[in-house]
Amino acid sequence: MRISARADYAVRAVLELAVRGDDGPLKAETIATTQDIPHKFLEGILGDLRRAGIVDSRRGGGGGYRLARAATAITVADVIRAVDGPIVSVRGERPTGLAYTGTAEPLLPLWIALRANVRKILEGVTVADIAADALPEPVRALAAEPAAWENP
Repeated sequence: MRISARADYAVRAVLELAVRGDDGPLKAETIATTQDIPHKFLEGILGDLRRAGIVDSRRGGGGGYRLARAATAITVADVIRAVDGPIVSVRGERPTGLAYTGTAEPLLPLWIALRANVRKILEGVTVADIAADALPEPVRALAAEPAAWENP
């Protein structure tokens, strides 16, 4: 699985809004500078997040962006889907839309299992979890395994 720059930037932007949400709406420029995200790229990402109902925007001098709902109600999967579409795809298709024959038939359950595990993690972590540096125990346990940090 590959996490795109767009998805990484989106999660970081939403996290910035969650952490600094009590300060009122944040301008895109502030988020871009704080998180070292190209401003024009971030504007497109924020538009996608707004259309997905993850952030709200307000124009004007006191305007900017804020979360549209509580950080506890926004998962990392929600953010990634808003900017990149389906979490796991094979050749751009959802695994459930694929069909294999012959010796390749066992691939389909493999892709489905991969998708189920990725979804389990990304849907189980909220923006509030990350903001509080309180990842769920199963995620912390996986990250604590030495092999998780190695590149084969």
